[in-house]
Amino acid sequence: MDTTTRLTTRRTALLGAAGALAAPYFFHRAARAADAIKVGVLFSQTGGLSIVEKSLNDVTLMAISEINAKGGVLGRPVQAVVEDGASDPKTFNEKASKLVIQDKVPSVFACYTSASRKAVLPVFERRQSLLLYPTYYEGFECSKNVAYTGAVPNQQLSNFIPWITKTLGKKKFFIVGSNYIYPREMAKVSKILIEKNGGQWVADEYLELGDSEWGSMVNKIKNSGADVVLSNVVGDSVVAFYREFKNQGLTQDKLPICATVTSEIEIAAMGPEYAAGSFTSFPYFMAIDTDANKAFVERYRAFVKNPKAVTHHALESSYFQVHLWAQAVAKAGEAAPLPIRNALAGQEFAAPGGMVKIEPQNLHTWLTPRIAQWQPDGQGKIIDAYQAPVMPLPYVAYGETDGAPFCTGKGLDTARLKG
Repeated sequence: MDTTTRLTTRRTALLGAAGALAAPYFFHRAARAADAIKVGVLFSQTGGLSIVEKSLNDVTLMAISEINAKGGVLGRPVQAVVEDGASDPKTFNEKASKLVIQDKVPSVFACYTSASRKAVLPVFERRQSLLLYPTYYEGFECSKNVAYTGAVPNQQLSNFIPWITKTLGKKKFFIVGSNYIYPREMAKVSKILIEKNGGQWVADEYLELGDSEWGSMVNKIKNSGADVVLSNVVGDSVVAFYREFKNQGLTQDKLPICATVTSEIEIAAMGPEYAAGSFTSFPYFMAIDTDANKAFVERYRAFVKNPKAVTHHALESSYFQVHLWAQAVAKAGEAAPLPIRNALAGQEFAAPGGMVKIEPQNLHTWLTPRIAQWQPDGQGKIIDAYQAPVMPLPYVAYGETDGAPFCTGKGLDTARLKG
């Protein structure tokens, strides 16, 4: 064999060896690109909270289907691993553990109540996974493992309490709620705002979550001397409360219910006549009169195959958070929790209710506060609205302001919190 032949043979062998090494690598990358990106979807399909949470599950799957229809993320389809929280915090914890540990999903869209969020939070923090939480909540939380897309108190109460005292002229508040963290913490914020606005709270009362026996409580309200009810009642208890309120002869014109939870879905369940004339403060209402929102409502109704299905604030947040997540994955270039979380900071999306943005400091969401009065057709007539989204301040009750956030990328500034 001459020198040229030996060199040619050697070069061929080397190229063959390189090809043998490279081929599995490229095939592996191609296979990975075709693999689905798994995400967890964890809401209550059963139990008392399913009245709301089933719709959050449905719209999350709808958003995933929209993303997949456009080619998925990073050239990969998004696959939902769905679990049922069964309206029980312990079950939520167990299912979250399964999704994160067994199914190895990098992100989970989950939870409606603060009780369920608190139950799953240790799972995400221990495993450094990512929870996207779509519900309006009481604030007082600063986790690097959660993106919060629902309203916090300064986006729901800071506009509502002054409006009640000034526009409605109501000063004596009967605060009522379901007995768990969200209603109790919202009551604390409300009391601060009520006193700042020249009002007083005459009672702060609770029934267990899911309780349907409201006769005694409504009688207390009737005899309390209050001229307005601030309701933080949650789930199917909302239906029982409003029905009993009307059944005992109380009227919204004389003693209005002003709610932080009651939405289109609870009103559809109770019958619009029981809520007509009452008020709710939310960033999103189904009645928002824009082409984008009307198209969203129609897409949702088509997806669930129900021409009478209603949309509501937590449902809208559940929808747009999936799209924000997809944008973050695309920016990160991978589906691991830490890169997604970092990429979420500052993400914006044209949601059905208007532009939203993830605040980089605290991973909460800029939203537009609105107040609506419920009409006989079950829809909310928007009677007060901010002109633009406002910065989320989860610690507003402790003096947090736009220019002095307590929760930042470095974590919670506990010294300022105590001060």
